[in-house]
Amino acid sequence: MAVYTVHQPPQPGAATPDPERFVFVRDGFSFWALLLGPIWMLWHRMWVVLLGYGLVVAVLGWVLRATHVPASVALLVSALLALLIGFEAATLRRFTLARRGFANVGVVVGDDLELAERRFFDAWIRRRPGEGAPPAGTVRMPQPRADVLGLFPEPGAAP
Repeated sequence: MAVYTVHQPPQPGAATPDPERFVFVRDGFSFWALLLGPIWMLWHRMWVVLLGYGLVVAVLGWVLRATHVPASVALLVSALLALLIGFEAATLRRFTLARRGFANVGVVVGDDLELAERRFFDAWIRRRPGEGAPPAGTVRMPQPRADVLGLFPEPGAAP
């Protein structure tokens, strides 16, 4: 089962958010970010991340050339950087969405994206009016009464 974080778009004047604009980011390793990092960043419109990636690659290239390391070491460093991008792809997407004003409204688990969306929006629709979107899979615990001490629901209840 995959874990997704759910991001609600900014809503400057709308009373209710548009469900079509919600973004679900799958947590975990991204093969496409590993294989085609800069193209993957362009595809997801991650301009600041792409700029940072370009700067890191340029600085690493300059340092590796200035220290006269063998080509095999430079290739290994490039492969490790690509592996890092693959592992941190979801975090980089979340960073970009947060910069755009998207709010992280929950975490949902599902076998695939369609099931995760269905689970999240089912919980989102059932929320009480006036509340924000509840994080999917969260359980609200009842507030303890002041006259109860410990784990038992009523005073004097047997264990």
